[in-house]
Amino acid sequence: MSFESSIEWTDATWNPVRGCTKISPGCKRCYAETFAERFRGVKGHPYEQGFDLRLVPEKLGDPLRWRLPKMVFVNSMSDLFQAGVSDDYIVSVAQVMAHANWHTFQVLTKRADRLRKLLSTKLRRFASEPHIWWGVSVENRKYGLPRIDHLRSAPSVVRFLSVEPLLEDLGQLNLNGIDWVIVGGESGPGARLMKKDWVLSIKNQCRAARVPFFFKQWGGVRKATAGRLLEGRTYDEFPARRQRPAVPDARQCFALAEEIETSYTSDQMKLPAKPAVGHIAYQA
Repeated sequence: MSFESSIEWTDATWNPVRGCTKISPGCKRCYAETFAERFRGVKGHPYEQGFDLRLVPEKLGDPLRWRLPKMVFVNSMSDLFQAGVSDDYIVSVAQVMAHANWHTFQVLTKRADRLRKLLSTKLRRFASEPHIWWGVSVENRKYGLPRIDHLRSAPSVVRFLSVEPLLEDLGQLNLNGIDWVIVGGESGPGARLMKKDWVLSIKNQCRAARVPFFFKQWGGVRKATAGRLLEGRTYDEFPARRQRPAVPDARQCFALAEEIETSYTSDQMKLPAKPAVGHIAYQA
């Protein structure tokens, strides 16, 4: 069984990594951290350790066990490219995605410089897979726009932007080489404002560049009330997806999943020293 998702632009989530650290203003009110910290100390819960970084190799093979094709958001509760995740582990995640090619995988990161470097080196053989989409988060000009440049310079069949939470007017965007743009406002208590003009600017630029545009939500304290209509309509556009191949024999998939999951030793699972409490790499 897959982890069905209520996120509007995906079908399921897959989290072979849990937990993360804040690196930019888009992280300030992280929904994943808020959720995970509710369960810190709850014995036996997947987030018993709260939002501390944790590799979860026993989840690596999950997509190989999901028989029905899905759009899969990779690491909705983490960032695959954060410093505490080794190159080898990232490659293992990519290997699973390559094998489970009846799904479409959506990989999203704020660590765009590492994404670019690995897609040009250790992940190069996966960059040409049309069912693996590589994307970056873009919340403002200072932190978000440089990520787009890193993404554009990385080899990939499908590149996408998650402009959420949109915190300011991004101005003129260079959408060359970008295949999909998602836009959304922040939600929950203390949510920061997103203005309509900012959204329309991005939508119009997508139209001019012929880039599919997906409007996720207005957000706010009561996101369900605010809804996701933009000028009276919804925007649920996606990049074109290739024809999905047949799903292989279940026994073959299950055996491969188990092989991948049991390939990690305790030494391979060791994480670097935890940073000082409260340390962040930006000024909010």
